[in-house]
Amino acid sequence: MQSCRLCTSVRCTDEKLSGCNSLPGSTTLNSIVQILIPLLVGFLITQISTLTTSAYLHRALAHKAVRFHPALALFLRFFLWLTTGVKSREWAAVHRKHHAFTDQESDPHSPAQLGWIRVQLTNFWLYRNAANDPVTVQKWGRDLAPDRWDRVLFDRGMLGLGTSTLLLCIWLGWWQGVLAFSFHVVSYVVLSGAVNAVGHTFGRRPFANSATNLHWLAALTSGEGYHNNHHGLPTSARFGSRPLDLDAAWWFIKVAEKMRLAEVRDVSAKKVAV
Repeated sequence: MQSCRLCTSVRCTDEKLSGCNSLPGSTTLNSIVQILIPLLVGFLITQISTLTTSAYLHRALAHKAVRFHPALALFLRFFLWLTTGVKSREWAAVHRKHHAFTDQESDPHSPAQLGWIRVQLTNFWLYRNAANDPVTVQKWGRDLAPDRWDRVLFDRGMLGLGTSTLLLCIWLGWWQGVLAFSFHVVSYVVLSGAVNAVGHTFGRRPFANSATNLHWLAALTSGEGYHNNHHGLPTSARFGSRPLDLDAAWWFIKVAEKMRLAEVRDVSAKKVAV
C-alpha cells in the first residue's frame, strides 16, 4: 500500500510540474518569442542586404566610386542573389537614369512628379517598369554586360530567393523561415522606397539639389539617407560628411580598403551642415 501511495504521490507531483510548464503566461511568452526571433532574423538580413546594396550596387557598380577585389565582389553578388534577386546591371541602369533626370519627367521614381506617398507605396513597381525596359538597360547599363556568373546563376533571381527561404525554413522551422524572409522582403522594399520618396521630400539640403539628408533614414539604410550629399557628390564613395555620420556602407568600404580588398576612387565629401 505504501508503494502505491508513493507512486500516486509521484504522479501527482509530475502532473503539477507539467501544469506549471503549460501555464497560460508561459505559453504566451513562448509564442511571442517564436514570432520575435524570425522578425529579428529578417531585420538583420535586411540590414546586411541594404549595406550590400549600398556598397556594391550603388557605390561600386552604378557610380564606380569604389572597386572591390573580384573575390569580395563575387561574394557580395552572391549575397544579393540570395536576399534580393536583383539583376545588378538593371539596378545600376535604373539608378543612373534617375541621376540623369532627377525629379524630372523621365525620372523612374520621382516624388516631385508622382508624389512621395505614391513613390513610397509603389517604388517596387516603378523600379520594375524601368528595369523591364530594354532601352533603359541597354543605354544606361551598356558597360555592364552579363558575365558567366550572371548567365549561370545571378540572373535567376527567383532561384536565389527560393534558396534563402528554404535555408531559413531548415534553420528556424517552416513557418518561422517563411515569416523571417517575408519580413525581410517587406522591410527591404519599404526602406528602398523611403530613400527615393522620403529622401527627396523631407530633410536638409546642404547641396543645391532636390534630394535630402536624414540621419534616421541613413541609420536604417547604411548611409543611403544622406541622399543630398550623394546627389551633390555622386562619384564619392562616402555619403556621410562627418565622422559620426551613420554611413555603414562607407565603414564597410574602409575596412575592405584596409584589408586590400577595395580601392576607393574618390572621397571628396566636404563637411556640410546636416
